[in-house]
Amino acid sequence: MPTHTRIRMFNTQQTYPNQALDNDLCQAVRAGNTIYVRGQIGTDFDGNLVGLGDPRAQAEQAMKNVKQLLEEAGSDLSHIVKTTTYLIDPRYREPVYQEVGKWLKGVFPISTGLVISGLGQPEWLMEIDVIAVVPDDWTV
Repeated sequence: MPTHTRIRMFNTQQTYPNQALDNDLCQAVRAGNTIYVRGQIGTDFDGNLVGLGDPRAQAEQAMKNVKQLLEEAGSDLSHIVKTTTYLIDPRYREPVYQEVGKWLKGVFPISTGLVISGLGQPEWLMEIDVIAVVPDDWTV
């Protein structure tokens, strides 16, 4: 019997057609009351990049993805306890954090922010992953 539920399974051959990859992954995993959401970027679930060159627009799409994945896992944004945000340029911090802050107003998660040299594709400017814990008495 599985100890967790995989949400939106995919293979990297479809996600990264320009790279020689063949990994089976998923967008989120629910293990008991804990949900782990894979790093989300400015690409919708159909593979369309939103906000080319615009870190705020990419953050908005990433948060739309996070919201949808949490809902598919039986949760919502209010259950987020930890975020990790990756930026490829420190100048993107303000627009990205302003956008993420709109989505997490009143949630008060802990947060780690990193500036890194690059992400999986050169057009990606930011990425965010989250961990959420669903309360025992939560009902959808």
